[in-house]
Amino acid sequence: MNATDAVMFWDGVYAARPAATDPRPNARLTEVVASLPPGDALDLGCGAGGDALWLAGQGWHVTAADISAVAIERLTELARSHGLGDRVTAVRHDLRRSFPHGEFDLICAHYLHTPFDLDRATVLRSAAHALRRDGRLLIVDHGSTAPWSWNQDPDVRYPSPGEVAAGIDLNPATWTVERADAPRRIATGPGGRTAEVTDHVLLIRRGA
Repeated sequence: MNATDAVMFWDGVYAARPAATDPRPNARLTEVVASLPPGDALDLGCGAGGDALWLAGQGWHVTAADISAVAIERLTELARSHGLGDRVTAVRHDLRRSFPHGEFDLICAHYLHTPFDLDRATVLRSAAHALRRDGRLLIVDHGSTAPWSWNQDPDVRYPSPGEVAAGIDLNPATWTVERADAPRRIATGPGGRTAEVTDHVLLIRRGA
């Protein structure tokens, strides 16, 4: 599968969904970030934009990146309609080929899973190196499959937070793992359907 296939797939995923008017942020983002002072944030795989809009509402300046032009166009308009157009910059990036420029105080990657080839370790290592001193990289992965997930492969295996950290292979003299756990929560999917899911949470801080 090539880059065109990936773009078409994700454009199709978002085009098939009604445009969100008030997308909600991910629960792990709000619990981790609520106590942090606002700065510059990068949202990798921003999707409908709930995380980007929430961060902007908390005073962060957000670069929101996604492979889907549909998602980017919708988020740009949504940020303007919420009065946050000056705090949210939505940009299209295929992370297999390019990474957003800049240095950030927070980088979040929520559910950065794809059916296409993606060297996640390289992407997440690039993210860690894009952090400023005392900046944090928040990685939240699926630890279980929700009933409404696009990926219903019964043989899918979700690496643990420790395995993800080992794969990124950062120098512990510079980067510190502040959290690595697998909490459960009740998630709400399309049509209000609910299910218990497991998140794999990894929080890494860059030191001096």
